[in-house]
Amino acid sequence: MAFDYKKEYKEFYMPKNKPGIIEIPQMNYIAVRGKCNPNEENGEYKNSIGLLYGIAFTIKMSYKGTHKIEGFFEYVVPPLEGLWWQENTQGLDYARKEDMHFISMIRLPDFVTKEDFEWAVQEA
Repeated sequence: MAFDYKKEYKEFYMPKNKPGIIEIPQMNYIAVRGKCNPNEENGEYKNSIGLLYGIAFTIKMSYKGTHKIEGFFEYVVPPLEGLWWQENTQGLDYARKEDMHFISMIRLPDFVTKEDFEWAVQEA
């Protein structure tokens, strides 16, 4: 059975009924950053997310190809996480979606090295 980060680390991925502070340990992510209207069809956000998932699934499926990653184990690709903001704005102004900045990211297993990531970028 594939390792599932959402199930194994529920404290990070499943919200509690009551707000609280949790400490998040160091983790590896792949991420994309940009500025655009996230609802734009075939826009920067949609294309960025496609690239992000392409790399994530290239790493996940690497065991079926010739690139072998040391320490690899089968896993479920963790959920997409994101940060959104607008500069020089208090809160968010939804009438100015084109001014939205984002960082979208997907957690990587600890066994993925910089070299494995670079391979996946070229492969994807």
